[in-house]
Amino acid sequence: MVAHIEPLSIGRERDAARLTSDVERRGHLVGRNIDHRYGSRALVGYIRKWRRQRAERRRGRNDCRPNHEPGQHDYFSPPSDAARRNGVATGDRLCYTSSRQPIGTQIVAEIRQRRANPIRLGVFVAVLAATLLPQIASAQDVRRTDSVVVTATRTEQRAFDLPVAIDSVDASRIQQDQLQINLSESLARVPGLVIQNRWNYAQDLQISSRGFGARASFGARGIRLFQDGIPATMPDGQGQTGSFSLASAQRIEVLRGPFSTLYGNAAGGVIAIFTEDGPQTPVAQMQAIGGSYGTWNAIAKLGGKARGINFVVAANHFQTGGYRDHSEASRDQFNAKLRFMLDSDTRVTLIGNTLYQPEAQDPLGLTRAQVQANRRQVDPAATLFDTRKTVGQQQGGMTIERKLGADTTLRLTGYAGQRAVRQYLALSGIADTSSGGVTDLDGNFAGVDARVTARLALAGGPLSLTFGAAYDRQDQARKGFVNNNGALGALRRDEDDTVHDQDVYAQAEWSPLPSLSLLAGARYSDVRFVSDDHYITATNPNDSGRLAFSHASPVAGIVWHAAKDVNVYANWGNGFETPTFIELAYRNIGTGLNFGLQPAISRSTEVGVKAYMFETQRVNLAVFSINTSNEIIIDAATGGRTTYKNAGKTHRRGVEAQWEGALGGGFSAYAAYTYLSATFAADTTTGTPPQLVAAGSRLPAVPANAAYAELAWTRADWSGFSAAVEVQYADKLYVNDRNTDAAPRYAVANARAGFEQRTGMWTLREFVRVNNLADRDYVGSVIVGDTNGRFFEPAAGRNFLVGASVNVRF
Repeated sequence: MVAHIEPLSIGRERDAARLTSDVERRGHLVGRNIDHRYGSRALVGYIRKWRRQRAERRRGRNDCRPNHEPGQHDYFSPPSDAARRNGVATGDRLCYTSSRQPIGTQIVAEIRQRRANPIRLGVFVAVLAATLLPQIASAQDVRRTDSVVVTATRTEQRAFDLPVAIDSVDASRIQQDQLQINLSESLARVPGLVIQNRWNYAQDLQISSRGFGARASFGARGIRLFQDGIPATMPDGQGQTGSFSLASAQRIEVLRGPFSTLYGNAAGGVIAIFTEDGPQTPVAQMQAIGGSYGTWNAIAKLGGKARGINFVVAANHFQTGGYRDHSEASRDQFNAKLRFMLDSDTRVTLIGNTLYQPEAQDPLGLTRAQVQANRRQVDPAATLFDTRKTVGQQQGGMTIERKLGADTTLRLTGYAGQRAVRQYLALSGIADTSSGGVTDLDGNFAGVDARVTARLALAGGPLSLTFGAAYDRQDQARKGFVNNNGALGALRRDEDDTVHDQDVYAQAEWSPLPSLSLLAGARYSDVRFVSDDHYITATNPNDSGRLAFSHASPVAGIVWHAAKDVNVYANWGNGFETPTFIELAYRNIGTGLNFGLQPAISRSTEVGVKAYMFETQRVNLAVFSINTSNEIIIDAATGGRTTYKNAGKTHRRGVEAQWEGALGGGFSAYAAYTYLSATFAADTTTGTPPQLVAAGSRLPAVPANAAYAELAWTRADWSGFSAAVEVQYADKLYVNDRNTDAAPRYAVANARAGFEQRTGMWTLREFVRVNNLADRDYVGSVIVGDTNGRFFEPAAGRNFLVGASVNVRF
């Protein structure tokens, strides 16, 4: 599934030019012409001929329909072997009714009722779409110009031609009419991805991809994060989105499904942000945005090209008083990118960014009674212990790309950084074995990734091969102190934690036929944890230890180019997810790391269809099934401290659908829908003392249904006027594994409008945005498994943003 989120007419024109240059430069897989003469047209012709012959042989037999209409003909067929396996008896008939209509075929099947299986349903829908959509698309002569992405294959490919679910959100959606602080502003429209804004900057966003990562009490878990090819996820799988510079982002790619495992540990999905290149003519931008609750963001950006160096530099200062009491926060960010050619065959890219977020207050969650009494209040424990968090991070990296020949490229990426965190929890931690009520982390991280990509030919078809190796390391000093009602107290924990991974991977893409493409790969990961305990007393023994996990993750996919504007695909793969040091940090009983945790192993299957119709409409559909063993779940959560355990097996079954189209008259629309059934497949327990989690219980913080829709209107002749209405829906969110309570489902509407004026070297833009138009009271996210019952994090009521920017070219 693919959503290139921009007006179709603009995207097609720009991408067509870009792809043309790509074809001239590489002349291989990207932009290749696909011959479908031996694909769907031949199949449809054969089916029509077969139907005519069957009709002649069976002429005179009774209709399978009670009311036979003139101009329609019935064709009968005995059930196939596959149909019999699905429950169709030998004596049953399949009745195909074709009417004299220009488009489409009605299909009626007389079969026994069976319980729906999403994969079988997906295969049926894919085959049906492959048969019908080419009849619609064949009458068009429109060049397919989908977005170009790199996350799926590590080389530039049109997303439309890949057997994966991947979305690309461009800069206009990330920056225009937005605060430009949270990923939830622009990625809420991506199906399969759930990003809940906690309205709590001490805990970051709550992000899950197809249900992976929903358990995270803070930060991103189960999803790999990258900025310009540099990991924002540590080797143990824990990541933070706060360092992402949205003000200088060119696009964000979101990869879901099995192929995300090629990025290693914790790959339930991949979110990759790419910094824009500087324009050929230097441009300076100043932007100011302000709104409700004392929220404002000041942005400065400079980009251009000078003395052969392409550059972009962006900085911003964000501040908010917070929707709830005790939720003030501020953030300073800086991001820079330099790119230049060492020689005609070697390109160098330098990246550097910083984040400083001091004393972000943590209002904690609320109980149901507290939400009903005053949804903006803070729990007394938060003020008693002055819960807050400070984060500082600096990171730099370099990528060298070297052509080793006409069809071979070497890419080498290295990075290093430092991250410090101090968090005051809602407990004192005075006991000698408690690990403290203040967590202090100070760590360094670094890594390198090297890969070679070669473009060849095999059996007359183009072949692309990629081989690579990666090494990542994090060294962290972890300390814990007593929380003396908001003041730093005595030492209660002191250890040095190290985690590193050593991975090798390979990918191959081959087109043996003009209408068929194959994509396969594998990654072997070796992840090792070492903890050296320095806090040893009479009552607190030496808790040093080490763990090692390794796993091989194969994936494979196939695409049938059924027509010029219709692709049908399927993929399969497995992967693994190790516990993070945060998840290893505490035990329910005893001291030291929770070395009993084991990696979760997942096996995933997906089928889907991608299609253009009527020149301006795009439809994407994916159906998936994921089986996981040793699922890592929350055991208990108290005052900001969370313990984890392994459950048995879980099942995820889901459907993702998208539609985007230009409606004429300056109107365009977009809609996305996700259905996800994420359940425990076997009984397990949680908490102390253990409590039963029955098979069939839903995974917490994962909505069964989610949807996003948008209607936009632009009038360039009205001083660059644009406006849009957005609607977002989420089903109820269970708060724990036992499903004893849930945040109610909600639907909210937002509206935005803006103007743009261009005169000479100046470009001015103004906008206003209103969120939660109906002022609905709803819970935006939940804290999974909180033992105090403080599950609920209320979202803001009606709130607004206004902003203005000025760009000058010189």
